Amino acid sequence: MERKENNSPLKRHSAEFIIMDKVVKDVGDIQSRLLDHRPIINAEVRYFVREFEEKRGYRESRLLENLNKMVQETNEQMLPTNLEDTSQQLSDIIRRLEAANHMAERVQQRELEAQQNTHLQANLEKVKDDWAEFLKEQQRLKEEVDEEHAKAVGEVSTRFSEKKKDLSQYSFM
Repeated sequence: MERKENNSPLKRHSAEFIIMDKVVKDVGDIQSRLLDHRPIINAEVRYFVREFEEKRGYRESRLLENLNKMVQETNEQMLPTNLEDTSQQLSDIIRRLEAANHMAERVQQRELEAQQNTHLQANLEKVKDDWAEFLKEQQRLKEEVDEEHAKAVGEVSTRFSEKKKDLSQYSFM
């Protein structure tokens, strides 16, 4: 009996699968070596911790804690006195501003009164000029009336004289 070679499709698939599996594994190893930086970062972190915690003996931490305490103490001591001083200064400033505002209002009131007085003075001058013009007009009208009256009296006198003459002529008769 002759032996047939076992080149069945199943065996071929199996062999290809094993080769592909090895290729995928190799690619994964290459990728982890090239792109996975975790081991390097972990080593750097350990070095950093060792440098700052172990070798320096927590010096920076203590320094920061001391600075924090100093800032808190300064805030507790300085803040109330600064607030009191600031409050006093603000009240002084408010008083000065109120006084300046009052003075400004007085100056403004005086300017308004001066403007009103100027306006009143101008109106008074205009009224005086109008009154003088009115009196001149009245004087002119009076003179016209006096003239007309004198003419009328003259005419009436002449008529009266004529009538008197006429009457005297009739009475002697």
